[in-house]
Amino acid sequence: MNLDESNMSGSDWRRLFRLERSGRRVDEDVDAELSFHIDERVDELLAGGMDEEEARAEVMKQFGDVDRISAACRNIDEERLEGQRRREFFASVGQDVRFAFRTLRRSPVFTAIAVLTLGLGIGANTAIFSVIYGVLLQPLPYQQGEQLVLIRQSAPGAGANNMNFSPKEVFDYREQTETLDGVVEYHSMWFSLLGREEPERVQTGVVSANFFDVLGVQPHLGRTFREGEDEIGAEPVLVLSYEYWQRSHGSDPGVVGRQFEMNDKIHTVVGVLPPIPQYPRDNDVYMPVSACPFRSAETVRENRNARMMPNVFGRLRPGLKLEQGQADMATIASRLQQDYPESYSEDSGFTATLEPLDDTLTQNARPTLLILLITAGLVLLIACANVANLTLARLIRREKEMALRSALGAGRRRLLRQLLTESTIVALMGGVIGLVIAWQGLDLLISFAARFTPRAFEVGIDAPVLVFTLLISVATGLLFGSLPALPSTSDLAAPLKDAGARSRTVGGPQRLRSMLIVAQVAVSFVLLIGAGLMARSLYKLTQVDAGFNPENVLAMEIDLDWSKYNSIAERMEYFNPLLERVNELPGVLSAAVARTFPLNESGLFNTGFDIEGRLVDEAELRPVADFRIASPQFFQTVGVPLLRGRVFTDMDHEESIQVAILNRSLAEHHWQGEDPIGRRITFDGGDTWVTIVGVVGDVRQRLEVAAQDEVYVPYAQVPTRQTNLLVRTRANPLLMAKQVINEAYEVDANQPVANVRTVEQVRSEYLASPRLTAVLLALFAGLALAITVTGIAGVIAFSVSQRTQEIGIRMALGAEQSSVLGMVLRQGMLLVAIGLALGVAGALGITRLMSGLLFEVEPTDPITFIFVALVLAAVAAVATFVPARRATTVDPVLALRTN
Repeated sequence: MNLDESNMSGSDWRRLFRLERSGRRVDEDVDAELSFHIDERVDELLAGGMDEEEARAEVMKQFGDVDRISAACRNIDEERLEGQRRREFFASVGQDVRFAFRTLRRSPVFTAIAVLTLGLGIGANTAIFSVIYGVLLQPLPYQQGEQLVLIRQSAPGAGANNMNFSPKEVFDYREQTETLDGVVEYHSMWFSLLGREEPERVQTGVVSANFFDVLGVQPHLGRTFREGEDEIGAEPVLVLSYEYWQRSHGSDPGVVGRQFEMNDKIHTVVGVLPPIPQYPRDNDVYMPVSACPFRSAETVRENRNARMMPNVFGRLRPGLKLEQGQADMATIASRLQQDYPESYSEDSGFTATLEPLDDTLTQNARPTLLILLITAGLVLLIACANVANLTLARLIRREKEMALRSALGAGRRRLLRQLLTESTIVALMGGVIGLVIAWQGLDLLISFAARFTPRAFEVGIDAPVLVFTLLISVATGLLFGSLPALPSTSDLAAPLKDAGARSRTVGGPQRLRSMLIVAQVAVSFVLLIGAGLMARSLYKLTQVDAGFNPENVLAMEIDLDWSKYNSIAERMEYFNPLLERVNELPGVLSAAVARTFPLNESGLFNTGFDIEGRLVDEAELRPVADFRIASPQFFQTVGVPLLRGRVFTDMDHEESIQVAILNRSLAEHHWQGEDPIGRRITFDGGDTWVTIVGVVGDVRQRLEVAAQDEVYVPYAQVPTRQTNLLVRTRANPLLMAKQVINEAYEVDANQPVANVRTVEQVRSEYLASPRLTAVLLALFAGLALAITVTGIAGVIAFSVSQRTQEIGIRMALGAEQSSVLGMVLRQGMLLVAIGLALGVAGALGITRLMSGLLFEVEPTDPITFIFVALVLAAVAAVATFVPARRATTVDPVLALRTN
């Protein structure tokens, strides 16, 4: 129809519009709605006195020309069609989901096994990821925590790779830095807190007044320190940690404002911190540096070489990078070296660097946690492979169903989507089980991670962990669902042409099942090797002769009050009567005091010394030994043998000649075959000489480290404030703990006794970290082995069931049961052998990551490799034998009838 638009009437124009659309598939509702608006607008214009031509022009201006109107209509149609397609898609998805649930309900055994298997794998990964996220990935719970740094000082040329700080140095960095907003100091000490029913020993963080401001920490109750409260003469105040507030004060908000006595001063509680990780250790309370009697002493404040603070914090200014801060610190260190050459020699290499706080908090935990994450990931891969094998076996039985659906019009994509829907539902149900498993094991993992990092208590099942579980569940479902689905849908018409359901046991599906079993065996071998190496390492660690006897030895810490026990005489006035009282208790064999004791990592320090006749001028060339302080009965109490000379006696006191006892290692290193008894050494360059009176056996202060050179001096000559009371008893020492504590209170009722334990408990606690690591790896490896074994048994059993006719024919033709048994065993063990070969190659590469966790065991330890290979092969042989034995019971007549 050809119309001249210039001569068209309104009705002609509307008719043209309809004709333009008549050949298109357009929603009638859209057509009617648009036509109504056009008619209505034309009528309005005509009623207003406008002629046809003007009305047409106005309508064209509003609605566009015919082509534009037609295009607009097409767009509306397409949007409606797209909406209709979306509705159809979601309707089909809902149909897939409903069908999947019906199908899974018809296979309860498969569903239960698949859900449980995936639940174990997903649960292991969720649990480990919760720790990884809480410790390694989650931002620090401080304001802009990524800007927090630690300042490190070092002088490699003088053998000091990590130097402490003096107050003078802290002041210099604070005043001279151009890149840090705030420089604050921190150290931690034990003090006695009085004012409660019993004296309490509290771990006290001694910090700058703006310490919490720099960290960006807001108090839970009250306030933190104010400017000026760290100056000499300021009123003593305390801030309590959240954990201590809960533990010792029952979360009482009224604690703010209370007063307690500490260091002979009255301290007022001004606030309570929120529940945050404390670095580098947990403290009960915090005080400003002015309240610490040691830090505030003039001899410390004014001495540049009085380096007592191990930690100095800072905050990078906004917009600056770590490299800029590094350059700033190096410049300040160079300036200090020039200004104070007597404190920083030219050849010492003195410098200062910055280290991100979050890296420092997690550096000890990172290797172990990453190994556990890799292990958990391998367990999940094994679980996926096992469920994929189960799914493949189930799909082979469903081939006729799939072929029939294909014949009725279902395309390959439609069928694949149905299979993936089923596998994803199974994986999501496994994810729910995994969350429950992760939740139940969370406390164990938190206590495990707490041995490596103070960030452990940030671990929890929170939103990121839930998202991870959802994603890994969906990914798992797609993974184990797509592997068997792809080959099983390659020729959906074939089952309808075949005479029986067992015609497709060879080819792609069978090869895939075999590949999955090989992969399971290989990964299981790697996990078992890792667990075996850790088990051997732990065994060797437990068999280490540490050089002492921890049996029936009680230990407790007594940190004498600064204000009351300042001099040697005052300290001995406390410990002399205490040791007399404890030694007189029935059941006590001996008692002693010492600065520290074996495997107790606190109180360790070393010192340089000179040997008479071998003085050296260079400090870095002086021999160094670990410095030990002990009372006369120390060696008897902890079971360290005397090899030569004598032990300390009561005659070795402040007024007598200075004496020392060496361990065997030090004596052999520096007197090589000579008798050191009677020789002299000095710790102060020759001002005071110390006579050697004995040699004792070597003691390992750390089980994994060989005994170091050690020198012991009498407690009566160098009494320390921080002390351990050690008591050897005839029976269980914990039964006598109350009596010993009562004797301590009889000597001084205001002197607290803390951390009561046995030395055997100390040793057990020392082994807890490698033990827990070994247990976790063993659990993962055991889980992987169980899944793999069931997978092997399932594959062989299914193969036997699918080859029933073949086996029946063989037996009908005279095949012996032993030959059938051997045939099936060879089939299974061939897969195991291939998997072991691949596993050995993988283990040789992966286990090198564990070298830092092993003790006296090489990552390629042949004993572990051979033992694990034999165990895995034996277990796999048993798993293969059961279905193989069943194959020998096939009745040839019945087998031939089933065809």
